[in-house]
Amino acid sequence: MNLQKIASNVQMICEAIASVVNIDVTIVDQNLVRIGGTGRYKDSIGVHVGLQSAFHYAITEGVAFVIENPGTHQACLSCTCREKCSEHAEMCCPILADGKVVGVIGLIAFTEVQRSALISNQTNLMSFLNRMAEMISAKLKEQERTEAVEMLAKELEVVVDSMNTGFVALDADGKVSRMNAKAKTIFKGYKTEDLSDLLSEKECVRILTEKTTLKNEYYVDVRGHRGIFDSAPILIGGRVKGHVITVKPIQEVINVLNEMTQDVVRTQFSDILGTTDVMWQAKETAQKVAESKSTVLLLGESGTGKELFSRAIHNASTRAHAPFIAINCAAIPDALLESELFGYEEGAFTGAKRGGKPGRFQLAHKGTLFLDEIGDMPLHLQTKLLRVLQESKVMPVGGESMIEVDVRLIAATHRNLEEMVLEGAFRQDLYYRLNVIPIQIPALRERVADLPLLTEHILNKCNDKLYKSVNSVSSDCMEELMAYTWPGNVRELENTLEYAVNMAEGPVIESFHLPKRMVQNFEKTHAHVKREIEPLETLEKRAILEALNYFGNGKAAAIRAAEALGISKAKLYRKLKEYKEN
Repeated sequence: MNLQKIASNVQMICEAIASVVNIDVTIVDQNLVRIGGTGRYKDSIGVHVGLQSAFHYAITEGVAFVIENPGTHQACLSCTCREKCSEHAEMCCPILADGKVVGVIGLIAFTEVQRSALISNQTNLMSFLNRMAEMISAKLKEQERTEAVEMLAKELEVVVDSMNTGFVALDADGKVSRMNAKAKTIFKGYKTEDLSDLLSEKECVRILTEKTTLKNEYYVDVRGHRGIFDSAPILIGGRVKGHVITVKPIQEVINVLNEMTQDVVRTQFSDILGTTDVMWQAKETAQKVAESKSTVLLLGESGTGKELFSRAIHNASTRAHAPFIAINCAAIPDALLESELFGYEEGAFTGAKRGGKPGRFQLAHKGTLFLDEIGDMPLHLQTKLLRVLQESKVMPVGGESMIEVDVRLIAATHRNLEEMVLEGAFRQDLYYRLNVIPIQIPALRERVADLPLLTEHILNKCNDKLYKSVNSVSSDCMEELMAYTWPGNVRELENTLEYAVNMAEGPVIESFHLPKRMVQNFEKTHAHVKREIEPLETLEKRAILEALNYFGNGKAAAIRAAEALGISKAKLYRKLKEYKEN
């Protein structure tokens, strides 16, 4: 605390005291700077008082005192003017604020008349100075509180204006009393005198009638723009005196949601492992079309990595900074798929969330939407999807107005869409819309040469996950892996190797560490191969005898059999002779 903050008030009090007691008055602060003064002190306001003065003693000791005979008092002992002091008497009264000395009031008598008046009435004068000191202290505290409130208000103003959320303050009648910079940006071009100038009537009624806080509520403004708002009433004595609202446009909310839910690791084409020709061809095509706006259709069996391809395409595109949203059309019931894709408005159906919910198309705005298993989408939704692709607008379930969306679509399926079109199970016009850039993702059995590379990569992942140190598979085990048909593709390979890593006791996976279904499949396959492979002579004899049995006996039958077998009649007879001799 510093008396400089209330210097004008200090001077007024100095003059008030002097007019009452008819003695010169001065007030210094804790730094011994004169803040106020009358008479001969008036011209030295702002001057530093010496450390040898009685004022320094009063501040140091924190006590009030009267010097009746200058030069003899304890406060005078170190004073340089002790031998030639012009003062006849002095009264000092410390000014306390929160228990600390912040200054001193001094009455100085320069004549015998003033000295006599001061000493004869010192009790009353000291009491009077104490009250004046308390007044100064109270004024200083008031100033401190005012400054604190002003500082708090300024801090709040800076904080509110720096918020990345719109802030609107209302009075009890809904009149706008304040908007921060963000709110002014959100509602740029709107009238901003009343809440009804900003939000639709429905939201206005809710906000102004609620006596409790509303959180994460959906709103539509007077121009049809959507967003999320919070509101809280300002209650004083149980009565609503105003409201505070925060607003955020829906797209900003979606962007924050996407940032929080997106993968930390961004999939690149280099993350898609494979050196076989079929894999290189698929990756090369995908890389070529990554920056295009065209729709991509990924074709391939389940587990081949279609979503991995879709993420790599997105991250290599100009939309990489925007959301990547994926949805599996086969994993969501038909009744819910429409609302998941296109969103819904409040009250659209029983159980609909209050305020509605944006769909995946809205969530993917400016980014990429991946529709996995598009072949499982019901026909009635295929019609709506086609319309969205044509118009770049979605209609939420229960909605009355279209919402513009800017989305790059990547679809995927393991089904034969051409056959589905012929069967009437898939719309032909939608198929042509989706099949702009088809990319065939090869099955694992079509790129068996990639198995060692994939196995090494998957083992590293499993080791990190399971805290193991399995670094290879035996040659016999690799033979079994390469002989297997992998109906579940890479996903099945990942599960198989994770099982084997769990079973392995050492650093090498052996055949017996594999799941039983694979061991049994290998044994069955090899047994079948041994059973089926026969010598060429045996196969030749069987073919000749079966041909003769088919055409019958006689020369004519022998000639027809020889022609069917692609050999001469002489060779046929020679072979028959060999069979009789053996």
